[in-house]
Amino acid sequence: MLPVFGHMNPDTDAVASALVYANFLSRTGTPAQAYRLGELNFETPYVLQAAGVEIPPLLPELSAGTPVALVDHNEPQQSVGNLGELDVTRVVDHHRLGNLQTAAVPFLRFEPVGCTATILLKLHREQAVSVEKAGAHLMLSAILSDTLHFRSPTTTAADREAVEFLAPIAGIDDVAAYAMAMFAAKSDLGDTPAEQLLQMDYKEFTFGEGDLAQRWGLGVIETTNPGYVLGRQAELLAAMDQARADQGLNGVLLSVVDILHESNQTLVLSATEQKVLEEVFGIQVTEQRADLGNRISRKKQIVPALEAYFAPTL
Repeated sequence: MLPVFGHMNPDTDAVASALVYANFLSRTGTPAQAYRLGELNFETPYVLQAAGVEIPPLLPELSAGTPVALVDHNEPQQSVGNLGELDVTRVVDHHRLGNLQTAAVPFLRFEPVGCTATILLKLHREQAVSVEKAGAHLMLSAILSDTLHFRSPTTTAADREAVEFLAPIAGIDDVAAYAMAMFAAKSDLGDTPAEQLLQMDYKEFTFGEGDLAQRWGLGVIETTNPGYVLGRQAELLAAMDQARADQGLNGVLLSVVDILHESNQTLVLSATEQKVLEEVFGIQVTEQRADLGNRISRKKQIVPALEAYFAPTL
């Protein structure tokens, strides 16, 4: 069975796409099993329950040379620790191409769309594989989650068309109401420890090259209740400081995205991060908080700007 998994700190797309792709591969002649690389956020269990699908198991330890398939990521620092020892045979992703190295020529499918699930629907259609109700529910949910119900600037016409196609198969009559129910589940944070809040949608990136390369941790909390999250700023900054020390990072940022108002308040750990943000985005950091306006996409609006800032000068 070919293990299929998304990135660490899995979101709805990482989990749903692993389940859908594993099912697709199994139905097209390659037996596969979906796994996850961590605990789920609050939205994903709601989606899985609504789709009638069980939570995939945690990825077991895999021996060197084991063939695997990746979804919703390709950068080793966002994946299982020994990815470099594994045989990556397939990647389906909608992020930038990172520093992945493979032993042999893999199957790669990258497209600049809002969600991996949008690409998976295309694979179903291209190979005339029917879309099952549970799969339709998972793919639709992943697209709504990743695009914030089309609010994110990463949204494409393909994502919108995919949701329109999938909704009747999934049995969802009111897509907007379902999206709001998903976001409500995601925002029900309760007394979740600050360390867990930071890690729920957290990725590590390397900016620059060689001796000047910098490793940054970028977290995102998407919520319909940003006031609750920002009210815990001191706890979150402490968790960010601990993460920076534990992971040996150069910087850590945490963006609190207001889904409904499409705005971003980013917590700024220290003078290091403050200098970078002020120079990159031309804003002022006040009381360790930066108003990044409508920059709500880490993938499209935050990471590329930091990449350009840290890029080697000729």
